[in-house]
Amino acid sequence: MADRTADDWVSPIGGTIADDIERGLADDPSFRDAWQRTAPFSAIARMAVARRTALGLSQRDLARRMGTSHSAIARLEGGAHPVTVTTLQRLAHALDMRLVIGFETGPADDPVRDIAAV
Repeated sequence: MADRTADDWVSPIGGTIADDIERGLADDPSFRDAWQRTAPFSAIARMAVARRTALGLSQRDLARRMGTSHSAIARLEGGAHPVTVTTLQRLAHALDMRLVIGFETGPADDPVRDIAAV
């Protein structure tokens, strides 16, 4: 199951998750708005899940390392809610990583980036 992606996971009614997402983005302005609003949180969630699993940690293990609850980790990994810089710092530390924050200027296809380790 861990190797499946939205492109190949078929629901019981016969469609893939990727198909559902594509349809929602094309047809539903409120879905599109929600998708765009939560995209940064989803990206953070994917990184956190990938690192946690690479370390062989459960959500409960990560919660213990961060000094928080299992439900807080589940919410963070759900990717639908904003995350504070303080939480990101604790997450990075718990996952043996460094938090790096940056700003971009210029065109999106050739940005100039300024970053700082936090």
